[in-house]
Amino acid sequence: MDEFALIAELLAPLSRGAPDAFDLTDDAALISPRAGHHLVVCKDMIVAGVHCLADDDPGLIARKLIRVNLSDLAAMGATPRAYLLGLALPKQTDEDWLRGFAGGLALDQAAFSLDLIGGDTVSTDGPFTASLTAFGEVRDGAELRRSAARPGDLVFVSGCFGDAALGLAVLKGALKGLNAPDEALLRDRYHLPRPRVGLGARLFGLVHGLIDVSDGLVADLGHLCAASKVAAEIDVPRIPLSSAARAALALDPALLEKILAGGDDYELLFTAESEAATKLAAIAVELDLPITAIGRITEGSGVTALDASGGQIDLPSTGWRHF
Repeated sequence: MDEFALIAELLAPLSRGAPDAFDLTDDAALISPRAGHHLVVCKDMIVAGVHCLADDDPGLIARKLIRVNLSDLAAMGATPRAYLLGLALPKQTDEDWLRGFAGGLALDQAAFSLDLIGGDTVSTDGPFTASLTAFGEVRDGAELRRSAARPGDLVFVSGCFGDAALGLAVLKGALKGLNAPDEALLRDRYHLPRPRVGLGARLFGLVHGLIDVSDGLVADLGHLCAASKVAAEIDVPRIPLSSAARAALALDPALLEKILAGGDDYELLFTAESEAATKLAAIAVELDLPITAIGRITEGSGVTALDASGGQIDLPSTGWRHF
C-alpha cells in the first residue's frame, strides 16, 4: 500500500468527524476552540523498541499512542478535540499491519471523542516511529499546572501504580511465578494506559499542582516539586497497588523499585489541601476510580520516600530518562 492509498483508504475515514480537516485532501486543517476556551496542545512519540515492543499488536500500539497524549491533556484539565499523526514506517511494513494500526486509532477515537485532522507519513530504514500531536480545550483560566503545589498540601494519586512496568517485565520474560490472570492484567496495563480525562476535567478549583505520571511516580513528583519550588514526602505503604502488583511484590520485594520508578502508569498525581479530601472522595465514587493520599508537600526540594517505620528508602533510579 503506497502513501496515497494509505491516506485515502485508512486515514481519511478517521477525519470524517472533523469537517475542517477536509477529508485530509489539504496539507493543513482548521481548528478553533469554543468561545471562552483555550486550545491545549501536546505531543508524544512512540518508537519501537523504546516505548513498545517491535512485535506488539499494531492496534494496541495505536491506542497507546493516543492514550499517552490524552493523559497529558488530562493533566491540564482539558477535553480532547483532535489530533495530528506522523508516521515513519519501515519499508517492510505490510498492509495487514497498517489496517490493524488504523483500526486501533478508530477504536480510541470513538472512545475518547476526537478525530484525526492531518499529519504526515514517510518511510524509514529505522524502527517504526509515530508522533501524535493532540489538541484539547479548557475554559479560560481553568487550566491546571504542575507549578502550583504548596507546602502543607497532601499528595494524591488516581488509580494504582507499577502495573505497566511489571507488565513489561512479564512480556520480556523477566517476571515469572504469577498466575495467568495476574499476568494478563499487567500486560494489559502496559499495552493500554487509562488516561484520566474525566478526572482531570473535574479537578479545577480543588487542587493546586497536577501532573500525569509517565516517567515514574518518584520522578514525576520530583518534576512537580521542581516546578513548584517545594519538596515532598511519600509514604510508600500508602501507594495503591493492584492485586497483581501485590502478588509480584510478594514474589520479589526488589520489584518495589519498578513500582516507584518504572513509569508508564499514566495516572494523575496532584496536590490539594486536606479540606479537599471529602470532595475528592465523592468524585472517586462517581467515577469509580480510587483516589488515594500518599504523602505531603513540604518546604525545600526533592522527594523523600518513606517506609512503614518512617525510614528513608534509597532508590538507585527515580524514573525513566531518555538521555
